[in-house]
Amino acid sequence: MVLAVICAIFFALALLGMPLVWALLLTTISTIWIFGQGYPLEAIFLSYISSVEPLHLAAIPLFIFTGELITHGGVGKRLIDFARSLLAFMPGGLGVVTVSACTMFGSVSGSAVADSAAIGSIMIPRMAERGYPRAFAGALIAVAGTIGVLMPLSIPLLVYGFVGNVSIRELLVSGVFPAFTLAFALILLCVWKGRSLGCDLGGAMPSRREIWRSFVAILPATGMPVVILGGILSGIFTPTEAASIAVFYGLILALFVYREVKPRQVPEMLLHSFRTSAVVMLVVGATGALSWLITVEQIPANLAAAILAISENKYVFLLLLNVALILVGIFLEPLPSLMLTAPLFIPTAKAFGIDPVHLGLIMVFNLVIGLYTPPVGGTLFVAAKIARVGMVAISRELIPMFAIALIVLFTVTYIEAIPMALVWFMRG
Repeated sequence: MVLAVICAIFFALALLGMPLVWALLLTTISTIWIFGQGYPLEAIFLSYISSVEPLHLAAIPLFIFTGELITHGGVGKRLIDFARSLLAFMPGGLGVVTVSACTMFGSVSGSAVADSAAIGSIMIPRMAERGYPRAFAGALIAVAGTIGVLMPLSIPLLVYGFVGNVSIRELLVSGVFPAFTLAFALILLCVWKGRSLGCDLGGAMPSRREIWRSFVAILPATGMPVVILGGILSGIFTPTEAASIAVFYGLILALFVYREVKPRQVPEMLLHSFRTSAVVMLVVGATGALSWLITVEQIPANLAAAILAISENKYVFLLLLNVALILVGIFLEPLPSLMLTAPLFIPTAKAFGIDPVHLGLIMVFNLVIGLYTPPVGGTLFVAAKIARVGMVAISRELIPMFAIALIVLFTVTYIEAIPMALVWFMRG
């Protein structure tokens, strides 16, 4: 009953357009008042503060600033040049290049919206010039731009690890298979589209010199995920220390290697990153307050009991979990969604014997799909704006891509050994 009231109040406030922070706080206060639970308001304040105090949360603004540096530092253009030198000869070559560049860029930036904006601003006009429908180009960017969120250095996976006290190393590794599987499936779709439209049948094989030149240009950027991920997986440094190193590496790339960013631009980029980080941390605190209420009311235990009363089969629970998270992801961004739902579902999943790492991957994948689900998806909005097409047109082109994503999601959900093989290998 309490959970139903919480969901009803929160979604009513969110749909009315109330800022997320206030919707979360008012949901917490209203629920306490409705049920006369008598908790002091000081408890809400203390839970809010304690949620933003942990030192490891410093990794979030640091990685956000790193994404700013990478986005404006010329990495996207060089990744596209490298992908084009390798893959543009294929049928549907420009689409293949788009998916490949998004996958590589996402492993550096960790942000779906930044990935879609950086790659989309370059590739959508080029695909339109070649003869692709703008709606298809926009839809492809909206979906491919989210692949990086499943790759190592994913900010949502980091946040889930912090919230759920789950191994960051194992979470980052778990996303590799789903990311490459989704990318491969989208590439096959692009090959079919290029052939069926007859606008992109492929070209001549690139010369070794051209491939080598583009590889040398992108080599400094590829060092970032290698150094950062290698340091985290080997235990040399923590995710927070990795974020600090990522900022230092990003500054070197942007200011001295590629020279796409001028020193006078750095303060403005810092200010923009801090504004974004401030919004995120406000939401973290407000979500922490609501999570405290959910915990003290023993809602996760009650939810687990209710689901067990329906079925003791964990696969039924996973189906319900997927449906619930896709619906949540339609209305909320991945970060607040994770912070809101992780305290609810982690204890419930443990009751069904589900590995917390596997659960985190499933949750992030579901919420990533929400980023390109109409009507308010983040990457969908960015891609539609760049492509200059309406929501109806781009949504129509999304249908086969959405189906591909669901197939990969259910594979990851129900065949645990596939995404978890690398994790189990790490555990020895």
